[in-house]
Amino acid sequence: MGLGMMDCWGWTLAVDLPESEIFYVWQQATPEAKAIIVVLAIFSIFAWSVMATKAIQMRRAKRLNHLFSLEFRAQSSVTNIHDRHVHVDGCPLFSVYQEGCKELAGRRRLLADNPSPSTLRLSLKSMEHVKRALERAVAEQSLQLESGLILLAIAVSGAPFLGLLGTVWGVMSTFSYVGMKGHADLATMAPGVAAALITTVAGLLVAIPSMFGYNYLVHHLRVLTVELDNFAQELVSRMENEFLAGDD
Repeated sequence: MGLGMMDCWGWTLAVDLPESEIFYVWQQATPEAKAIIVVLAIFSIFAWSVMATKAIQMRRAKRLNHLFSLEFRAQSSVTNIHDRHVHVDGCPLFSVYQEGCKELAGRRRLLADNPSPSTLRLSLKSMEHVKRALERAVAEQSLQLESGLILLAIAVSGAPFLGLLGTVWGVMSTFSYVGMKGHADLATMAPGVAAALITTVAGLLVAIPSMFGYNYLVHHLRVLTVELDNFAQELVSRMENEFLAGDD
């Protein structure tokens, strides 16, 4: 469709405003291709939701871990924070610390209930139970941070194949239509092929952002997991210095 436009010199310019390519290709797409594109759009919505949610969660966890680490190292006793009944939501280091202190307190109560020991110093065997509790807590926190990333992995690996399926299906339908008409020309084949290729484009539009988001989140997940492991080792060392008996 041509529209007249007047420039600053008084010349009239004819500008063609073609129909939207995306809208035209969508009209030419087969019902199967449209269904695949709708599925990919749903995948994209979930993928972006996961990326935003996990990015916010990991950023908050990193900030809270830093603050808790500073507070923990400033304490004279390893159980000071636990004894004050402090609670910090969304902090993986605090969750690991809580589990370790609960196990430590339970082992010390067992010693207090037993009249034979004269002190509340823990044996090496009791400290091993504390270490295992910390290992379980680290694993649980890592799983919580990792939850939801499987959806991004599915989007990265599955979306291109769904798009390819739609393309192959659309090309097959196009050639079948050409065969039924008995002759092939550009006007007959071009709309069908273009409509078939749009599913591949949709698949890549889902997979590419998901791939970058997945790699970004996995990197930060590894950093947080290493922080958890290091903190657990530091916590065990301080507990052993304070509460481990000199001999079994």
